[in-house]
Formats: sequence, C-alpha cells, structure tokens
Amino acid sequence: MAKERGSGGGGENKLLVKVVWKSYAAELKLLLTALLVLCSLATLLQFLPSRFLAISTSDLRFCISKAIAQQNDVVQQNDVVSNSSIFTSSSSSSPTPSPQPVLKDPENELQEETVLPNGVVKRAFNPYGAAAYSFIIMGAYRGGPNTFAIVGLASKPLHVYGRPTYECMWVPSNHSQEPISADGYKILPDWGYGRVYTVVVVNCTFPDHPLINGENSGGKLVLRASTSGGGDRNLNVTDTIDALVEKPGSVDFTLFTSKPKYKYLYCGSSLYGNLSPQRVREWFAYHVRLFGPESHFVIHDAGGVHEEVMEVLKPWIELGYVTLQDIREQERFDGYYHNQFMVVNDCLHRYKFMAKWMFFFDVDEFIYVPRKNTIKSVLDSLSEYSQFTIEQMPMSCKLCLSDDAGKTYRKWGFEKLVYRDVKRGIRRDRKYVVQPRSVYAAGVHMSQNLAGKTTHKTEGRIMYFHYHGTIAQRREPCRNLGNWTETTFENNPYVLDTTMRNIAGFVKKFELKMIGSRLQKTRQ
Repeated sequence: MAKERGSGGGGENKLLVKVVWKSYAAELKLLLTALLVLCSLATLLQFLPSRFLAISTSDLRFCISKAIAQQNDVVQQNDVVSNSSIFTSSSSSSPTPSPQPVLKDPENELQEETVLPNGVVKRAFNPYGAAAYSFIIMGAYRGGPNTFAIVGLASKPLHVYGRPTYECMWVPSNHSQEPISADGYKILPDWGYGRVYTVVVVNCTFPDHPLINGENSGGKLVLRASTSGGGDRNLNVTDTIDALVEKPGSVDFTLFTSKPKYKYLYCGSSLYGNLSPQRVREWFAYHVRLFGPESHFVIHDAGGVHEEVMEVLKPWIELGYVTLQDIREQERFDGYYHNQFMVVNDCLHRYKFMAKWMFFFDVDEFIYVPRKNTIKSVLDSLSEYSQFTIEQMPMSCKLCLSDDAGKTYRKWGFEKLVYRDVKRGIRRDRKYVVQPRSVYAAGVHMSQNLAGKTTHKTEGRIMYFHYHGTIAQRREPCRNLGNWTETTFENNPYVLDTTMRNIAGFVKKFELKMIGSRLQKTRQ
C-alpha cells in the first residue's frame, strides 16, 4: 500500500513539472532572445559618437527593466492559470469562485450618444461637480416680531441668467404646532459688482402671523433655496437650510421698540493688505473723539489686522469702543472686493436695533463737522431722513508743507497732508449715514432699499476728508514739499487746506487722556 502511494505521488509530480515547463518554455525563449538583442545593442552603442545617440544609458536600463517586468507579469499569469487548472481537476470539492460582475449605478452611468431613426447623431452631455454653491450664509437675524433677514452669497450666474426662488419656513420647537411658510423676498444690493458670487439678502416676512415664536418657546427659521431650472434646466435643485435657531427664552421682543444702546455705530468694510498701524491709530483716536462715549465701531478683518494693527486696536477694544470680527474665511468665496457688500449688510442687520444712526465709510476717510456744530446737532437737523449722503474732500497723499521738512515722520497723516484736490466737472463718490431700523439692505456708497426719505443736500453741514492711498502705505507719504497756496501736481489742481491740520493737537491730547502713552512708538 505504501509502495503504491509512493509511485502514484511521483507520477503526479512528473506531470506537474511537464505542464509548468511547457507553459514557461516559450516565454523563457522570448525573454532570452530579447535580452540578447538588447545587450548587443548596448555594446554597439558604446562605439558610436555621443552626438549620434538619442537615448541615454539610464533610458536603456529603464527599457530593459520594463521588458523584464512585463515578462514576469506574463509568467505569473500563466502560473496562476496552470495551478488553477491543475488544482481544479484534482480537487472537485473546492472549486474556484468565478469573478462577480461590477454593477454600475444607473444614476451615475454615462449617457452615450445615439443615432436617431432619421440618421441624426444625438450627442450626450455628462455633468460633474457644481459651478458654485447655491447659498452661503454669513448671518440670519430678526428684523422684528414677524420678519427676518438672511445675509449671504449665491452663484452670480444663477441670479443673472436664472430665476432662483426662496421659501421661508418657521418650525416651532413645540411639535404640536404646525410649521409656518412664507415666500422669501430676495434683494441683490451689490449693483451687479459680484464675481463668481453675488450678495443676496433674503427677507422672510410672515404677514398672517404677527408674532413668530411669541411664546418664546424656541424654534428655527428654515430657508428653502431652489434653482428653479437655473444652470441645468432639466433640474430644480432645492437646498433646505437651517438659517437661524432660537433657543427657548432667548428672544427679547422689547429690543424692537426700546431705545437703542448706541447713538452712532460704524460698520466698517473688509480690512485687508499690509495696513499702516499709524494711520489706523490716527483714525480711531479721531473718530472716538468725534462720536463720543455713545458710539461703537465694528471692524471686519479680512487679513489686514496684522500684529501691529492689533496693538493699535487693543486699547479701544478694552474700553468697549471696538468689536473686531475675523471674516478671513470669506476669502474662500470669490466675491467683489473681499465681499464688502455682504459684510456691510451683515453689520446692518446684526446691529439694526442697537444704534440710532449707522455710518458707512472707510478707514482712510475722516468725517468732519464744521466749527460751532457737533455731530449731534447735525444729525438732529437731518432726523426726518432715513438716509443722507456725505460730500467728499479728496486730499493729496504726496504733497506736504516745506515747513515740516525734517519732522514729517513725527506728524500724523491728516496733520501733514494739507493739499486738497479741487478739480471740477467730475463726479466724486459719497458715503452715507442711515437710521438702520428703516433700511432693508446696505450698499457701499448708499442704500437703495429703505423706507423713508433720502437727501444729498448736506454740503456745508457734514463732509469727509479722503486720504486715498495712505492706509496701506508703510512709508513716509510726504514726497513733495512746498510753500504753495495753490499748485498743479500730476495734472490735478490743489489748494492749501489746513482744516484737519488744525484739529490734530486736540486729537493727540484726547488719545493721551483716554489710553495713555502706550501707542506713542507706533510705526508707519
């Protein structure tokens, strides 16, 4: 019995060797032949001049290694086939499972072109990804007992070439109460300045329900943003967004009718770039003095509040005059001018019930009220208007008095830049002030969405001096000194105007009184 087993096993081994040898013989012959040819070629190439060679030694080694690798793959595949056939025939109890077909998701399957019965070739289009987000929320705020404002960005092409729609829904925390729906009214306040994204303010007003969450039991505002066939006309994609969540007991309904916390609130545009700490220092000292203790300044950092600027802001933050918001994340979304339209609209609705008057201008602009007037007296005289605009006084950012030679570095910017551009016949930008409870959306130079009257006739009562190009300049601005009363520089006429220069001493004393000497060594 043992003899028979031994002889039988030897026969099987001989059969295996024969099968493997037959499988490998042709491949081995091909491999040896290829190696012989390549070695001969390598030997021949050594005797040729280098200028006739178009292939390097490293390239040759790469070709040889690739050929060997391909040959090994073939051998391994034949080895698998041989072993599979041998073990399948010798062992019927454990068959090799056949490969399973890969099933495609019908929804993701490629659409192929087809030939119609009339011979026309119908082409197919297969979309991937998305051109832009449907909606990006920066903030959502109450506008009263039954109304809300949602501020954000949306795809500009969608709004230019499509007709997206918005639906608002209030979902009470008390599940026994039914959700309330209303159409969302969209406002596009950036005047078409958007890029990939445009600014959208969605107003959600529930007219048949005068008090949303009146029992203060909590709930959430849901926004349903629909493309309505915009982008892809075969689809109507609707995104359901939880825009605002109110926790039980969190709403103070007296806010909408009570006296505002501040008389004057400043909404700053996006700050970016390598800003001058000294210019920022001057701007805050000047305007805190102008607006007084019942004022507040909201600053939006889009990358401009670097360490040196932060040192300038700290004293005013500590005194409660400044709120600094980090909005650098908005740079992910390509909008106009660091999304400044979205930023000022968010500020408007966030602080709508906290200020009597809201100012919109930049940190290279200085509000000025003529002597014998105060900011209070001027605004009181304009209280019948929901909005008024302010005249610009453009100042040179290069011309200074020769009397300041050798000491310009010690003087503040608005103290030494004393030449005003008086070119006529051109339209200059104006900045503006609003009573925010009457405004639905903000612009940069004025609002076009408000209830009430607007006036532009404020000349002689209030103005702003504009030092364009100085806020992001880290070098000394005085590059041309003179004793001119009038002069022409770079084809523009200028006149000497020392209005702001005359105030500088009072502003410096005010800063020293308020925060001490901690900013005395601030650099340009």
